[in-house]
Amino acid sequence: MLLTIDLDSDTPIYQQIRDRVVEAVATGALKAGDPLPSTRQLGVDLGINFHTVSKAYDLLRQEGVIRINRKSGAVVRRDHTTGPPDAGFAETWQSRLRTLLAEATTQGLTREDVLGRSEEVLDGFAGGGRA
Repeated sequence: MLLTIDLDSDTPIYQQIRDRVVEAVATGALKAGDPLPSTRQLGVDLGINFHTVSKAYDLLRQEGVIRINRKSGAVVRRDHTTGPPDAGFAETWQSRLRTLLAEATTQGLTREDVLGRSEEVLDGFAGGGRA
């Protein structure tokens, strides 16, 4: 798995790892059942502490994106082909979306610009952003 992080970013490294994994699943680069590198291996690959990777993996596990067990390690749990989202996901996601849309509005993006950019991003995902 090729994953890049920006050590100079204001975004915490664990959040960058989480975001890149979610994006890889959304684009189809990672599919349900695909294994992820061990926390130690990814830490070595990225030149960071494995505890940082563990924090990212734990967040992904809590979100239902991956499952973790001692035998198989971290494995992608779901992608756009695995059916409807877990209960409560849409409400939690809508809360985060509200904040993103508020940021866009505050910065002066128009409705048309927000919708156009959203469609552009969705079109880059596996299944065109549609389940």
